[in-house]
Amino acid sequence: MKPSDIRALSEDQMKEELVKLKKEQFNLRFQRATGQLENTARMRQIRRDIARIQTIARVKQAETATADA
Repeated sequence: MKPSDIRALSEDQMKEELVKLKKEQFNLRFQRATGQLENTARMRQIRRDIARIQTIARVKQAETATADA
């Protein structure tokens, strides 16, 4: 997911996307543990997308906090 796509999302949409990615990460961990994981690069991609969403959400919160002050 590109940062520009994430910035276009609302706060609620970002939360929903984050939940979806965390569920997928959970499922991928189980697949890896049972030896069924075929695309190992997907785990790295999910981890980075989660971090990207969290970072952009934090930036947006900081922007609103400084705008309110």
